Amino acid sequence: MVSKTITISENAYYALQREKLEHESFSDVIIRLTKRFGKIMESFGKWDMSDEEEAMIKNDLDEAWASWSKEL
Repeated sequence: MVSKTITISENAYYALQREKLEHESFSDVIIRLTKRFGKIMESFGKWDMSDEEEAMIKNDLDEAWASWSKEL
């Protein structure tokens, strides 16, 4: 297996160490964490939203924007 050396900050190292399971290498941790989320573009079109859900979300966003606008 080919390997590469990378430099990461101490904070990044400890963050990976916290995520590391007992049987995993750091490479395994990185692969597991990056596979979990995938690419954002792969998420588009995945939610089969009803018209009612869309209206409810739009209403909630409109209310939030109105509230934030008043605070500014």
